[in-house]
Amino acid sequence: MNHEELKAKIIEQIKTVYDPEIPADVYEIGLIYKIDIQEGGKVGITMTLTTPMCPVADSLPMEVQEKVMMVEEVTDVDLQVVFDPPWNKEMMSEEALFALDML
Repeated sequence: MNHEELKAKIIEQIKTVYDPEIPADVYEIGLIYKIDIQEGGKVGITMTLTTPMCPVADSLPMEVQEKVMMVEEVTDVDLQVVFDPPWNKEMMSEEALFALDML
């Protein structure tokens, strides 16, 4: 499996994780900044939260990590939560904006 196919499978899994405050998945909201696929099935993910005071700050990154680990070809996930650049609604996909009636 090439990196693009693996990345698509990882994104598919990430899209099953929803932010409880926004009725859209964390990928479409724009919380995933980077997916870095390395040799041997190791995956680095850089993500953010809508705010540092997010009520699911402990559980949401863990859920993303667990979902990515469900991809058969993934052997390890190094997930980093960052707040720079800060998240804003311009990072949301058209799909998320439409779901939130913001288009």
